[in-house]
Amino acid sequence: MIEPQVKGDEWFMAKALEQAQLAFEAGEIPVGAVVVAKDKIIARSHNLTEMLCDVTAHAEMQAITSATNSLGGKYLNECTLYVTLEPCIMCAGAIGWSQLGRLVYGASDDKRGFMRFAPEALHPKTKVTKGMMEEECKAIIQDFFKSKR
Repeated sequence: MIEPQVKGDEWFMAKALEQAQLAFEAGEIPVGAVVVAKDKIIARSHNLTEMLCDVTAHAEMQAITSATNSLGGKYLNECTLYVTLEPCIMCAGAIGWSQLGRLVYGASDDKRGFMRFAPEALHPKTKVTKGMMEEECKAIIQDFFKSKR
């Protein structure tokens, strides 16, 4: 008998939003991510570009590295990445190379998102769900930039 999924997409996206809030509090652009395998979070991260002085330290990049370390392999084909903002093309490339099984993102990024510049960057088998808790994900980004003006 197949067990029903205990935690759904909204629950996991809420965990990614918690990571985004940590980034906000640290003065980082508030993007959060979690990687899930078999209904369990195996990696959590948020943007660390300011703290690490590293333009590649996006939430997704940190999450992918942590998840592959957790699993002991470079492929995430049985995992789902939940991220509060549509990945950029750099992150989409890394997601593609990791052969991620599923990507779920909240807010679209019309200026820098991969869907505008490189919609084919993901692995062909990666399933994409967009707009998960979009309003909440968009609000934290907007609040951050309002606080900087």
